[in-house]
Amino acid sequence: MTPGARVAAAIEILNAMADGQPAEQSLTRWGRGNRFAGSKDRAAIRDHVFSVLRQRRTAAHLGGGETGRALMIGILRAQGADTSELFNGAGHAPHPLTDAEKEPLADADGATSWNLPDWIIPHFKASLGTRAEAVALALQSRAPITLRVNTAKTTPSAAATALAEQGVQTRPNPLASTALTVTEGERKIRNSVSYLEGEVELQDASSQAIVEAMPKAGRILDYCAGGGGKSLALAVDPAAQVTAHDIDPRRMQDLPARAARAGSTIRQIDTDALSDEAPFDVVLCDAPCSGSGAWRRSPEGKWTLSATRLEELTQIQDSILDAAIALTAPKGRLVYATCSVLACENEDRIDAFLKRHSDWSVGFQKRFDADEDGDGFFTAHLMRD
Repeated sequence: MTPGARVAAAIEILNAMADGQPAEQSLTRWGRGNRFAGSKDRAAIRDHVFSVLRQRRTAAHLGGGETGRALMIGILRAQGADTSELFNGAGHAPHPLTDAEKEPLADADGATSWNLPDWIIPHFKASLGTRAEAVALALQSRAPITLRVNTAKTTPSAAATALAEQGVQTRPNPLASTALTVTEGERKIRNSVSYLEGEVELQDASSQAIVEAMPKAGRILDYCAGGGGKSLALAVDPAAQVTAHDIDPRRMQDLPARAARAGSTIRQIDTDALSDEAPFDVVLCDAPCSGSGAWRRSPEGKWTLSATRLEELTQIQDSILDAAIALTAPKGRLVYATCSVLACENEDRIDAFLKRHSDWSVGFQKRFDADEDGDGFFTAHLMRD
């Protein structure tokens, strides 16, 4: 495909999304209907779509509208591309720019440059203070690709050397001792010997840091395990007996294969079995949240989140913490975590928990801002007094 044809494909996908299709579904449907597109073509088209989602307000402003065509004109202008070369009507490229599309545009206001919905900007300012704009800007770029070194099989330095020999260049990540940020060769990771033999696993560095900060324990429950990334990191400790649970077991369907590759043992249990297995020395509640700290990975989320849904999430977070009390041993630790940068999902939830449960206290609390090293996360360790 020519560069112009890739732009035309991105326009088609963005228009499908405007009709209500989620981004991933739209990309998958386009790929199935256009099997002539190679892997590089699909990757380039995906990059176009996700660039628009990360900077939708800027794209709409610079493109003069919300259609797929306008958004692609806008994002390419933001990237400094020559739109006349890509919109030339040749082959499968979009037709040339009209006189109206060539008109100079007024300067964007400050809110547009944040590329967030208006309603959530006050939340960012209240939650992040002077760091709010920097985090909003960080969420507009591609997220770093980070690996977690499986220290049960190798060391970070040995893993970095092995990966380099396989065409994957990395650098140490300051957020976690096990984290390596990929600087070159990211598309080679999943077929690399290091990955296939379980020496490394894809995991954000902030997520790794949350696991590193957790107290060592024997019986550990990953209460909201999802795909099981944190379960895998916890299971590296040979003294840990890790149990994974999720309200929707389908989210954990890939965990057995991942655990086998890592050489780890992780038990999965259903909700009905939790009370029989309790109590646990540590219960990790990586609660459902807005995902605002990881919006550069799932940028569609910042445009679909509503104030009503955010309020619902805070209620879910409260209910998860309350339910986890009965699963935590008397001298155990209840660890709360989100991939959110919003105080209403983080510090406010801890404060509300302590008001509901005066016999508990917080022993550790830390937030991670989204930056060049990792996603935005929050964690707090709770204990009975």
